[in-house]
Amino acid sequence: MPPKKKFSTEQIIEAAWTIAKAEGIDSMTIRKVADQLGSSIAPIYVNFSDAKELKQAVVKKVSQVGQQMIREQHTGSPFGDIGAASLQFALEYPALFRDLAMKPNDYLQNYDQDLGTELVNHMKTDPELTGFEEQELRMILLKMRVFQTGLTMMVVNRKLPPEIDLKRMKELLDSVAEDVVIAARLRKQENGSG
Repeated sequence: MPPKKKFSTEQIIEAAWTIAKAEGIDSMTIRKVADQLGSSIAPIYVNFSDAKELKQAVVKKVSQVGQQMIREQHTGSPFGDIGAASLQFALEYPALFRDLAMKPNDYLQNYDQDLGTELVNHMKTDPELTGFEEQELRMILLKMRVFQTGLTMMVVNRKLPPEIDLKRMKELLDSVAEDVVIAARLRKQENGSG
């Protein structure tokens, strides 16, 4: 007879999320999650076959939290919302950000592709990006992600001058986004397709 479920899947994911926020996904173990719950490891194995499956559930939660942060930004620009949410995530969850962005891992195998599609769809609602084809939007997104990832790494590792607060970081993101879009529009015009 299998062990009786003592904790719901959601409770286990929340306990794992608590550990991942503080220590990163790589530091999360079944034993630590059980300790967080005040339990043996048995209830966790009733809900998850192994630590990898539990980590994937936490990565799914990371994605949900990130998407919620994007929806809450209201910068007036989908592009600005994406950048501001990324900075907010890095500031609130530096250990998670380091694990996901700075270390080789396979946690995000499908995440990047799914997120990219969702972000491009979000970008299509921006009047400033009207006239760009999907592939052009993907290139704009890639360029912004390269910049934004670098900026976010500087934030997480405390490499920015102290006078650069969150407001100034968002202004910097907006300025670079504007530059990237202007350059893409000029390139499109030069190639005769805009």
